[in-house]
Amino acid sequence: MAITDEINSKRPISPHLSIYKPQISSIMSIFHRLTGVALFIGFAILAWWMTIWIFSKFDHHIFNIINYLFVRIALYAMSGAFFYHLCNGVRHLFWDIGIGYSLPVMHKSGWAALICAAILTVIFIIITN
Repeated sequence: MAITDEINSKRPISPHLSIYKPQISSIMSIFHRLTGVALFIGFAILAWWMTIWIFSKFDHHIFNIINYLFVRIALYAMSGAFFYHLCNGVRHLFWDIGIGYSLPVMHKSGWAALICAAILTVIFIIITN
């Protein structure tokens, strides 16, 4: 057994997510990253679909894919992810300039970002129907 293996075997295991109580800041951080990845994938698919539509000389059959229920639900979910990522990003911008680091303000701004994202998503869905 090498010396490094012996040293590593005696170190305590770092705590993981199962040990900590979920807090709004940690949950929002995880969802901010997840929505960022989802938006990257979603916009890539959207760009691919629009490219196919353009190169098909604006064939209405390709455009009518948007009328399928699954596609509509995916677009609405993507809009929800976009508005959540936007509102939470604005929250992070305030943190970058040093505003909102206290725990009460962090909790209030977290709930405000969630509520604002939900309202913007509902407004977007109403407008687009």
